[in-house]
Amino acid sequence: MATAFQELQMYKNFDELSSDVLDLAKEILPDQLLYLTSFSDTQQMILKLSNDDTNIVITEGLVINLNETVCNRIDFDNKQPLIYEDTRKESSLDSLRDALEEANIRSYLGIPISLMNGERFGTLCAVHDEESQFDKKSVELLQRIVRMFSYYLYLERFAYRDSLTELYNRRYLTKFFEDDAKAGGVLFFLDLDGFKKVNDLYGHDTGDLVLKEVASRLQLFAAEHQDAFVVRLGGDEFIVHFSNVSSREEMSKQAADVLHNLNDWDEEYHLSASMGIVTYPVDHTDDLKILLKNADQALYDAKISGKNRYKFFS
Repeated sequence: MATAFQELQMYKNFDELSSDVLDLAKEILPDQLLYLTSFSDTQQMILKLSNDDTNIVITEGLVINLNETVCNRIDFDNKQPLIYEDTRKESSLDSLRDALEEANIRSYLGIPISLMNGERFGTLCAVHDEESQFDKKSVELLQRIVRMFSYYLYLERFAYRDSLTELYNRRYLTKFFEDDAKAGGVLFFLDLDGFKKVNDLYGHDTGDLVLKEVASRLQLFAAEHQDAFVVRLGGDEFIVHFSNVSSREEMSKQAADVLHNLNDWDEEYHLSASMGIVTYPVDHTDDLKILLKNADQALYDAKISGKNRYKFFS
C-alpha cells in the first residue's frame, strides 16, 4: 500500500485535483461528508476528505482491511454505484455493523473509480450520520466527475509505468530516489540469460510474452515482501527494490528465490537470469546512476561466473 501511495504523491497536482473533485461533489451533495479512497489488493486508504468538521469518524491516511469495508461490496465490473440510504435497515451489512456504528455512518454512497485498463483504483464516497436520499441525477453527476478523474489518473499512471509490462519504469525509480530513498535499501539488478535467442528464434512477439511473464513473476515475488517494488529499466533488464537493508543471509535467500522463479520455462527457451546486488545506507549520498553502475558491475561478475547466479557488489 505504501508503494502505491508513493506513486500517487508523484502525480502532478494530485492533491489539488483531489480537492477539486471533492469540491465539485460537495456542490452536488452539500450535506454529505465526501472522500476519495485508493485500494491495494488487501487494503483501502482514505486519501482525502471534503472536510473534517463532522460527526463521522474517518481521517485522511486511515488504512482499513479491504474485506472490512463497505466499498469492497461495490460492483466494479459493471461500474455500478452502491447505495445504502439507511445502513441500519440493511441485513447484508450485519458483519460491518459495529464498524459502521463506531464510525457513526448511517447512510452511504460509493462510486467506483477504475483505471482505463479496468483495474480498480478506489472510490468516491458520500456518508452521513443520518438517513439520506440519493436522487438519480446526483449519482449520475458524481459518476461523470469520477470518469474525468479516471482520465487524469490514466495519464499520470502512464508516465510512471512501462507500457509493455505495466511495471514501474526508470522515471519512477528516478523520482523515488529523489524523494523517498533516504531510509536505505537494496537493489537487485537482473537480466535474462538467453533472451536474445528467444527473440531470434521465435520473434519479438514471443519475446514480449516472455517479458510479460517475467514481470508477472517478479510482481508476485514483490507482493510477498513489504515495501518492495519492481521496475523494468528496458529490454530484459529489471530492478527489484527493497526499502530496507536486511542481513546478507536474508538477501541471498531472496536473490535465490528470484532466480529460481525465473528458471522454470519450457525447455525450448533455455532461459534463466543473472543478478547483481547493491545496498545503500540510510541518508546515502550516492546518486542513482552510481548505484546502477555498481549493480551492473555485480551483474557482469555474475554473468562471467557462469550465469544463473547472483553477485554482491564489493
